[in-house]
Amino acid sequence: MIFIRYENFRSYIRMYPVTTLILAINLIVFLADLLLDGRLTIEGVFYQHPDFSKYGLFEPWRYVTSIVLHAGWDHLLFNCFSILVFAPPLERLVGHFRYFILYLLAGIAGNALSAIVHAGSVYLSVGASGAIYGIFGAFLYLAVFRKADLDEGSRKTIYSMLIFGLIYSLILPNINIWAHVGGAIAGLAIMGIWVKTNLAKKLQMHNQNS
Repeated sequence: MIFIRYENFRSYIRMYPVTTLILAINLIVFLADLLLDGRLTIEGVFYQHPDFSKYGLFEPWRYVTSIVLHAGWDHLLFNCFSILVFAPPLERLVGHFRYFILYLLAGIAGNALSAIVHAGSVYLSVGASGAIYGIFGAFLYLAVFRKADLDEGSRKTIYSMLIFGLIYSLILPNINIWAHVGGAIAGLAIMGIWVKTNLAKKLQMHNQNS
């Protein structure tokens, strides 16, 4: 079961430096935002505005900055817990750089889909959920198309998390489900491309060494 964490604090940092950096940035930005009375969120938040050409094209940084912003302690802790537990196996599997690229592109893709769906309306959205669902989407590709690379317990966990996430997104208010969907699709697609090009051998080696 690849999602059970056995590492101590020092080992975790050494083995998963990108995940550790992401967690640290999320926490630092959140604390900074508290000290600045929310000014980071106000200025850096991704949102969709009726004038899409202004806020969608000429302020593209909003698609990135929102990934490290959170709306409250519960939002921050839930997302950080998901990153802490589910991200390390992907970083180990595809390597530090590829993992960072997937995480970033999935977050941007989630925001982009949200912008398209909410075009013509003012819509505020922050959080790492799109990037996190990109991680789930990457593992979903392996669970569906490369079952031999994941044990049964890990596959069931992936299916359960995605089903729970869908229900959670539909039931609770103020959840940006389209960011989740966009991130998951991006993660699945990116992993598919990597597997079909030059990642297959590495996956096989990882499976043998597990």
